[in-house]
Amino acid sequence: MHRNGILYLCTSIFIYLYRFLVGFGVKLYEALVEHLARQIDEGLFAAGDRLPSIRSLTREHNVSVTTVQEAYRRLEFLGLVESRPRSGYFVRGRAAEAELPSTSAAARRPLDISQWEGVLQMLGADKSARVFSLGHAMPDLTGDTLKPLLRLWAARARRGDPAALEYDSLRGSEELREEVARLASHSGCQLHPDDLVITTGCQEALFCALRAVTEPGDVVAVDSPCFYGAMQAIKANGLKVMEIPTHAREGISVEALELALEQWPIKAILVTPTCNNPLGYTLSDERKRALYRLAQRYDTAIIEDDIYGDLSYAWPRPATIKSFDTDDRVILCSSFSKTLAPGLRLGWVAPGRYRSDVVHSKFVATAASSTLPQLAVAEFIAKGGYERHLRKMRGQYMRNRDRMTAWLKQHMPAGTRISCPQGGYLLWLEFPDNIDCVEINRQLENEDFRIAPGALFSASGKYRNCMRLNVCHGLDEQTERALVSLLQRL
Repeated sequence: MHRNGILYLCTSIFIYLYRFLVGFGVKLYEALVEHLARQIDEGLFAAGDRLPSIRSLTREHNVSVTTVQEAYRRLEFLGLVESRPRSGYFVRGRAAEAELPSTSAAARRPLDISQWEGVLQMLGADKSARVFSLGHAMPDLTGDTLKPLLRLWAARARRGDPAALEYDSLRGSEELREEVARLASHSGCQLHPDDLVITTGCQEALFCALRAVTEPGDVVAVDSPCFYGAMQAIKANGLKVMEIPTHAREGISVEALELALEQWPIKAILVTPTCNNPLGYTLSDERKRALYRLAQRYDTAIIEDDIYGDLSYAWPRPATIKSFDTDDRVILCSSFSKTLAPGLRLGWVAPGRYRSDVVHSKFVATAASSTLPQLAVAEFIAKGGYERHLRKMRGQYMRNRDRMTAWLKQHMPAGTRISCPQGGYLLWLEFPDNIDCVEINRQLENEDFRIAPGALFSASGKYRNCMRLNVCHGLDEQTERALVSLLQRL
């Protein structure tokens, strides 16, 4: 058959497949994403190759310009392509991974948590001047995609609506709960607005969740290393922690967790299974289901921290453990602190069967969250601003991850291991054993920056030779200056 005839036949089949998929609810751009991604994976387009123009794909696949543009945006999310002004779209080269951090040994017994003074030091809370932290988990607040949110906030304030100054419902603004429920569907959760409680950040959500399912002296299992804020919430509730070995790519060891559940009366499992903080891993759906089935078998609650889930580089974003929950034992916690801005102080919790206790804890802690930010964020989401902001940030954070990893591989001491996060903007660095990041942080007391030593992420003080690093701004002047100063102490 003549080449043009073959091309025509292939195109016709592809268009037919489009229409077939649409009949089953798959959007046109999703099919185009799959088609182009497969061509890249199979080597038809190599790294650096220019991809077909929007106009040519529009003609070839008989779709609209908007469809092709959306497909290319999604491929950018996946890190497969990059856009170059006035040049088009090109296949993106993948950064070579560094050796991943090692997996810690299993803990022998539940432990009490300390490290509070270390957290204060890392945050620079004892200093009157602002201290730059290389490891503080702050998102980029400088982007243009946040400006519409600020305008909506200001417009509502100018209107002088008295409702914005009143206490809102104890469970939070209905408008915001409706938008959060809609967003939750992207992770596979079918939530009603009445299933949600708005909190003052994710920290309050975690605190209320722990308070609802435990009593002082109980044991909580966590992935290790574990976010120090979650550890301090466990400490504040008078609980002990059982650290479970965790791989930097595969995530928390379900097998080690099962052994711990057999040996100890664990009342809750607190885990960040999607875009984990600090390791960056995302549990596969299979392992998320296995973890959930394990909790069912031992009748244990799961507290799922999904605060970085919307920043996953994968598209569609990964499912939550909550999406597999058939008996309401999973308490899903999240917030807009890492995706939008921490100053909003807006989080949320889907408490499942523990709703009454969570609502009571919320009432005791803060009674109600601030009303004006809730209304502004709800409108921002409804008008598409949140998705546009995420689209930009995912690409930026992934590029910065790769650039920072390349820089670190070149400059850090031999033997340094670096995580490869699947979303968000945090790296975990493991240095040779002779490097003590706790001591280095003490040496920085008179400097204008801090690091986040790994020991903060463990009840037993492990990971002294590790640190967490924020890459949201890439190698800007302040970050590079601090890293060069840090290198002098390694």
